[in-house]
Amino acid sequence: MSPDRDKRFDSVDPLREQYRGTLITNRALTRALGTHHAALLCIDLQYLDAARGWGVFADAERSGLPVEAQDYYFDRLDNVVLPNVRRLQDAFRAQGLEVIHTRIQSLTRDGRDRGPGHKRLGLHAAPGSKEAEFLEIVAPEDDEIVINKTASGVFTATNLEYVLRNLGVTALFIVGVYSNECVSTAIRDACDLGFYVTLIEDGCATVTPELQRATLLTMKDRYARVMTTEQALTELSKVEEVPE
Repeated sequence: MSPDRDKRFDSVDPLREQYRGTLITNRALTRALGTHHAALLCIDLQYLDAARGWGVFADAERSGLPVEAQDYYFDRLDNVVLPNVRRLQDAFRAQGLEVIHTRIQSLTRDGRDRGPGHKRLGLHAAPGSKEAEFLEIVAPEDDEIVINKTASGVFTATNLEYVLRNLGVTALFIVGVYSNECVSTAIRDACDLGFYVTLIEDGCATVTPELQRATLLTMKDRYARVMTTEQALTELSKVEEVPE
């Protein structure tokens, strides 16, 4: 065990109850569902960063990730995350709730408009490229909203907040990749902006189990509720109109 880690303190958070009372168990969450003011936000489920053999993983040896980490990531995506995201999408659609998709896509073919971070990392998905395409199983349907971004934080790099306010959305259920990067950045920003946030723990993935656990531990009951897909589906199935 790392000398900096003591498991006795894994669940210690002196402000947990204050956060739970104001952000997590607040009745506004139930109201948001009941009055159709909740949305499912699906983050970066595209060929650039979520498909073996494409984008970041086009050259497995040069990706910077050991084979074991890649296998873990894609096994989790294929067998857990993508099927769960699709189930949630279908449930939100059935309830008439918004399903919103973000992806990494530049405005220009050469990516000159990208944020500094993406330029440094070499992350680029040109308009119309395979890397910019959504994975088919979780792709947008009909008139669903797509938000393109060229930075980790979708709220700081796009007009997503403006769109959500126009839609009357006050609560977000968040899924996607990577858990510890674009997903957690979206959660923190959404929470700071006053949205009620739910992170679906088996609807997100990153490249190691340690990073996944650390993200859940950091987000839980401070920035977001953390729920399983089954718990979220049960909650959705019980939605009734709640008086304002």
